[in-house]
Amino acid sequence: MLRIGIAGIGNISKIYLDNLTGVFGKRVKVTGVTDVAFNKAEKAASDYNVKEFKSLDEMLKSDVDIILNITPPKFHYDVALSSIKAGKHIYNEKPLCTKREDAVLLFQQAEEKGVRIGGAPDTFLGAGLQTCRKLIDDGWIGTPVAATAFIMNHGPEHWHPAPDFFYKEGGGPMFDIGPYYLTALINMLGPVARVCGSARISTPTRTITNQVQYGKEINVEVPTHIAGVLDFKNGVVCTLITSFDVYSHSLPFIEVYGTEGTLKVPDPNTFGGPVFLKRFRDDEWLKMPMVKGFAENSRGLGITEMALAIEEDRPHLASGELTFHVLDIMESIHEASAKGRYQKIKSRCKKPAML
Repeated sequence: MLRIGIAGIGNISKIYLDNLTGVFGKRVKVTGVTDVAFNKAEKAASDYNVKEFKSLDEMLKSDVDIILNITPPKFHYDVALSSIKAGKHIYNEKPLCTKREDAVLLFQQAEEKGVRIGGAPDTFLGAGLQTCRKLIDDGWIGTPVAATAFIMNHGPEHWHPAPDFFYKEGGGPMFDIGPYYLTALINMLGPVARVCGSARISTPTRTITNQVQYGKEINVEVPTHIAGVLDFKNGVVCTLITSFDVYSHSLPFIEVYGTEGTLKVPDPNTFGGPVFLKRFRDDEWLKMPMVKGFAENSRGLGITEMALAIEEDRPHLASGELTFHVLDIMESIHEASAKGRYQKIKSRCKKPAML
């Protein structure tokens, strides 16, 4: 089994540790954890009976094969680069990093070192989105012609214990939640050719209302409402809105519209359903059965599949090319707003194979 070292013990680390030492524990081995907050790493090491590395450097000098990088987004590049230079495979939480040019350097270094890059989200490998992919591939809605996707809430400062980073570089609704939606869309429809969009910072500050930091002000440095249009390589036109400025709405997560019907896609931030289909002659929406496993919260599925792919010498599904294409799309929508024109997407990725 390939050995995994986890860098960063934050809000999302528990489900990774639960699954990688639990349901996926027969496929991979978590060797240890590290965090700049020593108390967090010490507790996680004790709770899961793994080694506590006192620093990332100590972890990189160990026999770990893959680094799972779940540090805040602004550290994704530095941790990934250090890992790759140490000859370790890297799997980054989303986004891959915060700048397109940094991602290019990561791939250059990875090629030189002969290591792989992978990244979240892996929800597209779950039962719900795999079912949607199969329904489209099998022609249940005919030829896809359009799609809509909506990420609408009023930000994480009301519930997250340390929400500052959501409003800094690498944050905002596009970079935080957008990867789930964009990865789901690419999984179903393939790569994107060009984008346009409008983005704004709606309020210059945010007030934290959770119990941990109640009343603290956050200076907002990234757009909090972004409306974009995505032209896919296969001709599908998608309307995408991501927002931290909406209290309530009645819009769907994702819908895909075809020449013979409509597919209602479940929350792409989850692994399960429900999946609904309505063909042009149907009077009612049909709830479709799941065609794959992993309907429960299966975070860690992507890095586990990557580890198996390395052992079997085949491409992995939650690939660096996929995460880079998502980063390119997100940054390009922001740039389209700033420049007032369409942006061509230069990166390319293949539609991932089914799990």
